[in-house]
Amino acid sequence: MKELSLNILDIVENSVKAGAPNIGIDIDETIRGILTLTITDNGCGMEEHILRGVTDPFYTTRTTRPVGMGLSLLKLAAEQTGGTMTVESVSEKVSPDKHGTVVRAEFFTDHIDCVPLGDVTSTLVTLIQGSPEIDFHYTHRIGDSMVELDTAQLRTVLEDVPLNSFEVLQWIESFVNEQYAEIHNQ
Repeated sequence: MKELSLNILDIVENSVKAGAPNIGIDIDETIRGILTLTITDNGCGMEEHILRGVTDPFYTTRTTRPVGMGLSLLKLAAEQTGGTMTVESVSEKVSPDKHGTVVRAEFFTDHIDCVPLGDVTSTLVTLIQGSPEIDFHYTHRIGDSMVELDTAQLRTVLEDVPLNSFEVLQWIESFVNEQYAEIHNQ
């Protein structure tokens, strides 16, 4: 993929399909030259035999097409920079009370093959528009600064106003972009 925000979109869509009511997206750039992406969910998780093949591009649990490229493309993008990707998961069959998946990828941003982060704001808006019932918690740490969005907090303030209404999505886009602008203007 041409930018990491598209990888984020793909992986988070997996979390949505896994029935996760809470999804965390964390980007950490506090250490110069290293970007760590962590996506956490409390979806149904994966059984051990599925987890073993999850980064194989020709392995998928989908019936709509014979390949699943999301995790393998993220792993490739990380490894091309000298980084790594890990997937940890606990199936709800194994642990009915504490299940879910954590995908963590580390990128060396000074490497020539590191793809840009891309338009994360648009990715967030797209995810919220498509799955307004899910609580997304987004953080992006850049040095000593942080961009943050928590849809659970928004939902509390907005009460009956749906998160995927046009005005709310516009506000979310503006809110996140303003936080980035403030960091870049420091």
